[in-house]
Amino acid sequence: MPVYEYLCDDCGPFKDLRPMAECDDPQNCPHCEVSAPRVILTAPNFFCMPAEKRKAHAVNERSSHAPQTLAQYKASHGPGCGCCSSGKTVKDKNGSDKKKPARLVTKTKSGAKGFPTARPWMISH
Repeated sequence: MPVYEYLCDDCGPFKDLRPMAECDDPQNCPHCEVSAPRVILTAPNFFCMPAEKRKAHAVNERSSHAPQTLAQYKASHGPGCGCCSSGKTVKDKNGSDKKKPARLVTKTKSGAKGFPTARPWMISH
């Protein structure tokens, strides 16, 4: 069960453990027994969460409110980017570097990509 915060007019704020179904219901103050409404005084925290998970939440929160523009994306994924560059360097049988040819991509007027050399039974991402 989650912990909710309540604010008594006479005694001040207090916390109580309540079922989620009763989250919006007022709670009696533990000191004076007067009904107090639920309030949000502190922001949720993630102190017990591992650092990697906190970072993932922060990145997800940032991206949901402010998606990257095309210019920002291109700035972070330029021609030298390993994930989306036009040709990647690979090792051949002799161990020397060889430039791998770029994959053939076609685009429609609507901007949809097509891969004419792809296997038709494969689902791409």
